[in-house]
Amino acid sequence: MTTSITNLLPPDACEFRFVHSSGPGGQHVNKTSSAVELRVDVSLLRLEIGAERRLRQQQANRISKEGVLVIQATTHRSQLKNRQDAAVRVEAMIAEARKRPKARIATQPTFSSKRRRVDKKKKHASTKKQRQRPDW
Repeated sequence: MTTSITNLLPPDACEFRFVHSSGPGGQHVNKTSSAVELRVDVSLLRLEIGAERRLRQQQANRISKEGVLVIQATTHRSQLKNRQDAAVRVEAMIAEARKRPKARIATQPTFSSKRRRVDKKKKHASTKKQRQRPDW
């Protein structure tokens, strides 16, 4: 299908495949192809370099060697709802990849926090010392 369901996914990057689905549907499930496999070429998404790298890292298990992100949607009995579900899931993955991680700023513990830690260790040690057998 060439039309895009959502705004973020370009139609030329998406390919929908329809397969037989397991799950609810009774005898009808054997006759229809309601499960959707959405294949998205990551290089055609026009993401920034950092976002594309994060997407490839976050979804490494779902991206093939050719750079195709594969999502399977089988939760609904309707093919249309499964298509929408797959597209929404891919959009969420892209949105998560676009978020820049916070830079970690190395800090040192304060003097009072060091003192509290040492005091706590001394108190714990004295408690354990009192539990021992007396040394006559």
